[in-house]
Amino acid sequence: MASDFYGTSAAYARKESGYREKALKLYPWVCGSCAREFVYSNLRELTVHHKDHDHTNNPEDGSNWELLCLYCHDHEHSKYTEHELYGSEVKPGEDNHQAATHNPFAELGKMMNKK
Repeated sequence: MASDFYGTSAAYARKESGYREKALKLYPWVCGSCAREFVYSNLRELTVHHKDHDHTNNPEDGSNWELLCLYCHDHEHSKYTEHELYGSEVKPGEDNHQAATHNPFAELGKMMNKK
């Protein structure tokens, strides 16, 4: 049974390596979420995310891939997991961030002119 596991794992690693190399050639080395830029020395921290969460869907044009840093990739998958477990309003591939409306410095000028 152990050889089956390692055989499957090795095959998956080869397949993953193939689409990763293609994605790195197609796209700039920038996280698609946080815009962090990567160079060769830290490229291992840039991952390929499957937009539809199907690792077998690897079109040659890369339309199902996006490059994400480790942290953003983890965040994207946690949204998927939360949606599956709790039926949260945020669906995979969506974001629920809302712009800030509070300005903590709005009255700063007045406060600085007080004597």
